[in-house]
Amino acid sequence: MKQTLKRIIRNVKSINGNSLAEFATTTALMATLAATAAPKLSEMSEGAKAEKSLNEIDKILTQARSFYQTTSDEEGRGRFPGQDKFDVAVGDHADQAAVIDQISGGFTSWDDAVGSDWRSVFGIDNADNPQADGGNVSNDTYTVCGTCPGTKAGHEEWIELFAGNTLSSQYQDGHLIYAVVAGGGSGLDVYPPVLYVADAENPSDFNNLLEP
Repeated sequence: MKQTLKRIIRNVKSINGNSLAEFATTTALMATLAATAAPKLSEMSEGAKAEKSLNEIDKILTQARSFYQTTSDEEGRGRFPGQDKFDVAVGDHADQAAVIDQISGGFTSWDDAVGSDWRSVFGIDNADNPQADGGNVSNDTYTVCGTCPGTKAGHEEWIELFAGNTLSSQYQDGHLIYAVVAGGGSGLDVYPPVLYVADAENPSDFNNLLEP
């Protein structure tokens, strides 16, 4: 009987010892896998955010194209949201060169001073995607014009285009912004406005344009 008890105790100790060793090995393996996978998972997450942000910009351009065509048919000249007329700019860029200069490398942060040249797509105080504190983007404003077909601020027209919904940046400090370089000319010499849309998280990386 005594020998049997000793044998059982030895077996229990052996089993416990193996279990602890296996547990320690498994834990170490899991820790190694987690440490190896974490950077890759983080990279995948950032990639998904970037793709989503670019997709949201494309949706905005799609609605802008429809708005341009509608205003072209109804008003005689196509324009973009925020433009009182087709030859009025939205934002503070004198020409396309000024926009390209910013997004080609200099405008890489949501709080960059050049953000003041841009306007918010859905409004800087929009409850679904407000501008981050410290951002320099502003809302487009409407100025009464007796000969202008546009009668609303840009963010109001954008929200109407999306049936009251708001598209949001996937980044904590991101915000969807835009600028319109004015069209001009007349008759055969007329040229259309050009729309630029970006994510303020990093406009140099996340941007697209629509040139009718």
